[in-house]
Order: sequence, then C-alpha cells, then structure tokens
Amino acid sequence: MTTRYSFKNPEMIIAASALIVSLITAFVSIYSAFIDRAYARSSVWPRIELARGHDTKSKFRYIVSNNGTGPALIQYARVTYDGEAIPNWQTLFTKYGLANEGMAQSHIGTTVLPAQKQINPVEINNAAFFSKHYAHDDLIGIELCYCSIYEECWLVDRENQPQPVDQCRIDDSQRFLQ
Repeated sequence: MTTRYSFKNPEMIIAASALIVSLITAFVSIYSAFIDRAYARSSVWPRIELARGHDTKSKFRYIVSNNGTGPALIQYARVTYDGEAIPNWQTLFTKYGLANEGMAQSHIGTTVLPAQKQINPVEINNAAFFSKHYAHDDLIGIELCYCSIYEECWLVDRENQPQPVDQCRIDDSQRFLQ
C-alpha cells in the first residue's frame, strides 16, 4: 500500500507553518543585526573640522576639532604652501622670511583626537607673522585623512567637507611631519 502525502494533511500544515515561522525569524534576526551594526558605527562617527583663529593682531592659531561622536584616528596630515608640500611649520616661517619665534606646536600627523575635543597644531604669537600670514592665507592648504574605529576613512581640507576614501595613503614626500 502506498502512502500519499497531501498538503491538507495536518502534519504537513504544521511542518509548513514551522518553516514559514523559521524563515520570518531568520529574516528579522538578520535585519536586526544589520541595524545594530549601523547604530554601532554611527555612535562612534568622527567628524574633523579645520579652523583658524586669532585673539589679537599678533596671536594666530590653526584649530583641528572633532565634532563627531567618536574618536578620530588621524592617519596623516598634508600642509602645502602655494601648492608645494611643506614638512613642518618652520618651513612655513622660512617661506615668509621670518624667524620661528613665538611658536608653539602640537603633533597632528598621526594622533587620536577624542570626540568633542580640539587641538591647535600651531599657535603663533608673532606680529610680523600675523600680518604676513593674513596676506598669504589663501596659499596655505591643509588636508587631513582620518578614520573611525571601524576603519571608515575620510579626507578633509580647509573647506570642511569630508570626502569618504577607501583608506588613507600618502607619499612620504607629501607627508607633514609634525
């Protein structure tokens, strides 16, 4: 005697129902993991912004701030003067024809900048520099490449419009060393 399976059979209805419930549960679990991962990335998303400031007619500084929600892993800095890469702030003073007096500097090339913090890569208290710098400020270019802890990377310049990049790479001859 042969047994015929029918979809009207109660065992088949129960099996089909269990399969459908399992597929829905798997879909919900995968979607939930996707949402959790996206939330985790956005909860530690850095956003670097560059600015300049001055207090008097002799005190000048560049400001790098992280206005994001997570730490910024700065991979490299590139500073240019009239399109030519400069390795350090002293070179900029030399281009202006000035001695590097009244300058305080912080390392910016490879550092971790916590969320809602800022650093001043250079602060100058020199009236001669101040007057020459403002006349030539449009010749100075600053570019930073930074990543989140999830290795999502961005490139930002003085226009403060971060552009996503696959990874931070720079030729050593272009790298800012401070």
